[in-house]
Amino acid sequence: MPVKSKTKDQHLLHKIALSLIPYAGDVRIRRLITYVGGIEALFNAKPNTLLKVPGVGEVISSQVYQGLNNKEILLRAEKEVEFISKFDIKPCFFLDEDYPFRLQHCEDAPLIFFTMGETDLNKLKILSIVGTRKPTNEGKKITKELVRELASFSKDITIVSGLAYGVDITAHKAALEQDMETVAVLAHGLDRIYPAIHRNTASEIINKGCLLTEFLSEQIPDKPNFVKRNRIIAGLSDATIVIEAGLRSGALITADIANSYNRDVCAIPGRTSDPYSAGPNFLIKSHRAALVESAADILKLLNWSISKTETKPDLFSTFTDDEKSIYTILLNEGNCPIDLISRQSGFAPGKLSSVLLNLEFQGAVECLPGKIFKLCR
Repeated sequence: MPVKSKTKDQHLLHKIALSLIPYAGDVRIRRLITYVGGIEALFNAKPNTLLKVPGVGEVISSQVYQGLNNKEILLRAEKEVEFISKFDIKPCFFLDEDYPFRLQHCEDAPLIFFTMGETDLNKLKILSIVGTRKPTNEGKKITKELVRELASFSKDITIVSGLAYGVDITAHKAALEQDMETVAVLAHGLDRIYPAIHRNTASEIINKGCLLTEFLSEQIPDKPNFVKRNRIIAGLSDATIVIEAGLRSGALITADIANSYNRDVCAIPGRTSDPYSAGPNFLIKSHRAALVESAADILKLLNWSISKTETKPDLFSTFTDDEKSIYTILLNEGNCPIDLISRQSGFAPGKLSSVLLNLEFQGAVECLPGKIFKLCR
């Protein structure tokens, strides 16, 4: 039988413990939970039950079963529960109602992550800005100006980055200066800040956004962690913007991940002789990113630049009230996942699917990969 913990919050302990099982992986654990019917059901599952789960196999099922009954794993999880409680950290599990809907569409999204600070990760407009750790003065200027232009459109746009040197920290600071929320995705636990020189900025972010990580306390910023955190930066946002990056930059990894999630990727071009323009230029040349030169270009790409009162009168006049409601949501918010449209409209899934299908037949909307809908221009 599974080891019983003395912690008051056994459910949270089990959520954390699941992320500690060696070699299982986020994708398999989600599959196991879905198959057996819940977290506690998984902790009480027999080995032969785990073997029946598609894509798991004998080796992984054995490792999972041993992990679920591993006293050291549960004790480590209990220690993390105490840390979370002491420092007012919020855990977010993939089955929680407030788990970011954008991450829900990413197969390899983290089972659980932790935040320090308060921000809505389901806001309607979220952008990631990434780039080299050694930007030129021009690169810093472009980053600041881009954020300022975005703020002039809407203060409600959230800026996501990785708190690293260079473009990352410049984007965070620019967002704070413009009174915009910003999210710093970390490659280590919340018991430290790396690099330490960014500690003051991290404190400001907690008051105007949040620090976010999937790593437990005491986990240091090892090199592989930065690649892992890049998928969260890409998955949290509607689009990833690359500003100055070499061909081997982590920013290009983030861009590739964003593309794999069917998210928009934007890149600001530069001189062919500039090594830090090689990354953005390559993304554009290989059709992995849209060429953008200003915030206006980004807003147009995402349909965020459409006036809230702008409509297509002839087409709009033929819509039913339900169709007008959905069309207006897309008009105001730009490209939207079906989950967000459902939340905004309040329509039941069956009714919403029917209305969207009718709008598609009329050539008013288009369904993109990942059940994301956009207006047809």
